[in-house]
Amino acid sequence: MTERDATSWSKAKLQEVLVGIVVENEAGRCETSELKRVEGTMKESGAKHKGLIEIPSLSEENEVDDTEVNVSKKKGDGEILKDLMKTAGTAKVREALGDYLKALKTEFTMGMILPTKAFTNQELTVKRKLTENTLQIQASSPVALGVKIPTVALHMTELFDTTVEQLYSIFTVKDLVQKFSKSPAVLEAEKGGKFQMFDGTITGEYIELLINRKIVMKWRCKNWPEEHYATVALSFMPTLGQTELQLDCKGVPICKEENMKFCWQKQHFEEIKCLLQLITLNS
Repeated sequence: MTERDATSWSKAKLQEVLVGIVVENEAGRCETSELKRVEGTMKESGAKHKGLIEIPSLSEENEVDDTEVNVSKKKGDGEILKDLMKTAGTAKVREALGDYLKALKTEFTMGMILPTKAFTNQELTVKRKLTENTLQIQASSPVALGVKIPTVALHMTELFDTTVEQLYSIFTVKDLVQKFSKSPAVLEAEKGGKFQMFDGTITGEYIELLINRKIVMKWRCKNWPEEHYATVALSFMPTLGQTELQLDCKGVPICKEENMKFCWQKQHFEEIKCLLQLITLNS
């Protein structure tokens, strides 16, 4: 699988969905001939008119039908073209941008593209200017879109034959973490403290620690999109001589859902049970 930079992908996809848009009625016709250009003509006179269409922002969080599209032109004839762009033109632009967002979400889900830091923080700005010969679309450079990474929430529970105190310590004591993970670890088990496990494959920060009750962490895997963290909460529940561990995780990239389940079930829960057996045998 090849992962591509989101900014270059966006430029190509916007080119694909915006070029070739045609709006037409009995009085006039406009067609996008390239990403930054639309040709607009009055049918009866063949006259060209100046105007502007601006899309202030576009976000995956909002409905495309709610996307603001501002249309304006210089005073004079050609109001029919302005009306055409405010009605049929707006509808087709929104439809094209909807296709763009659907494709973007699909690509993220498949893990084909990863966002750069700049990409996730910027918004798309598209401006269309109707000159004497052309209606131009001007996009901010680089073209980028503020979009949330598609994520899922996970809930898992597991029973351990040990006390709450023992299980809590396995997640907060460096020596025990290194034993069940079978790899070097760095732990600062306090609020705001950093942690690193599995030779740096897993990193994060402690948000909250309630001794023997709960641990909340910012948590990420090395191959996740840059600077994206999930929130992992571990709740320790004593029950009939055992401890029930409840895992609640929010913000897992959709394309990493199965990997996340494997990580916790196989690399955490099962390895911790093996460690507990060794501790019991040696005690």
